[in-house]
Amino acid sequence: MAKLYNSRLVNATKMVKDAHENKYAIGHFNINNLEWTKSLLEAAQDSKTPIIIATSEGAIKYMGGLKTIVGMVNGLLEELNITVPVALHLDHGQSVEMAKKCIEAGYSSVMFDGSHLPYEENIAKVKELMIFANDHEVSVEAEIGSIGGEEDGVVGEGELGDPLQAEEMSKLGISMLAAGIGNIHGKYPEWWKSLSFETLEALQNACKLPMVLHGGSGIPQDQVEKAIKLGISKINVNTELQLSFRDATRKYIEDKKDLDDHGKGFDPRKLLAPGSKAIKETFLELTKWFGCQGKAK
Repeated sequence: MAKLYNSRLVNATKMVKDAHENKYAIGHFNINNLEWTKSLLEAAQDSKTPIIIATSEGAIKYMGGLKTIVGMVNGLLEELNITVPVALHLDHGQSVEMAKKCIEAGYSSVMFDGSHLPYEENIAKVKELMIFANDHEVSVEAEIGSIGGEEDGVVGEGELGDPLQAEEMSKLGISMLAAGIGNIHGKYPEWWKSLSFETLEALQNACKLPMVLHGGSGIPQDQVEKAIKLGISKINVNTELQLSFRDATRKYIEDKKDLDDHGKGFDPRKLLAPGSKAIKETFLELTKWFGCQGKAK
């Protein structure tokens, strides 16, 4: 097998397996730029917390491409001497080809989201990807059902996962399974009440794999904790970090600190500092909920 080259990145298999066995969840946090990535890695290291950092296909384009992202992440891991387990993950990859490109570029984990395809096509493509991923020792996440809402152009109707499909998918060697359980990308609407724990329990009994909760931003803490007990071992967060970054940056502007020309309040390093600090604080709050804080070995 071809091991990941010149990289401290690890695949996510052991992370999520340990979480599954010990009833906690690994935090998956989407990154959007250097500040996002650096803040998350520093917070993970300081709190001894394993972490999955991820990019959507939209974020890959925004940040300049795969080589830019892989170079930035590996550079930070080395320069900051990050020793906690870190996986770099493709979130909602829409094609096997894109997942393969990420693996070739140096990603250590990928998601193929075939939930928009007919089920037989979805499972055939997961089988194809597994051959390539196993050759590179990369973890794979698959999805059945669909996650409600929209994220970077990926739209889901919110279809609940099918336990029979979950069982079949679990036999392909994937490391984790995402499934619709009433979760939604983005901010949760006022009419939303709860995850479908009955669906989650049936899916977990069928697949017996670490399961992934997409749309983790804004779900009440008691529901998050219950979902973890029922088999959720990875929780995806994007919107919550974006909102905390926005709020901290807005306060800096409203306080007119950016207009302090003498103190160079306009310097991007000062302008973005409150948002970067807010990302760290949000990371620490959420990973405490998830139970993964301090779990790095």
